[in-house]
Amino acid sequence: MKNEIQIKDEYIKLGQAMKLAGLVDSGIEAKIVIQDGQVLVNGEVDTRRGKKLVDGDTFSFQGNEVKVVGKDVH
Repeated sequence: MKNEIQIKDEYIKLGQAMKLAGLVDSGIEAKIVIQDGQVLVNGEVDTRRGKKLVDGDTFSFQGNEVKVVGKDVH
C-alpha cells in the first residue's frame, strides 16, 4: 500500500517527510537511518537528510512507500 503526505511548500526535506509520514519518531532517528542507506528516494538510496522532495517524489523505508503530494495550486 502506498501512503501520501501533502506538503504546504514547494518542497520538504527528507528527514521532515519521514517524521510527517510517521516512519520515524524523531529527527535523530531519521538522520541515522538515512545516513545508514536504509531510505530510498525515487527508488535509489539517498543518504542526504536535507534532500529536497517535491510533488511526485516517493521515498521508502522498511517496505513503506510514501508519495509526496504538492499543495493544491488550483
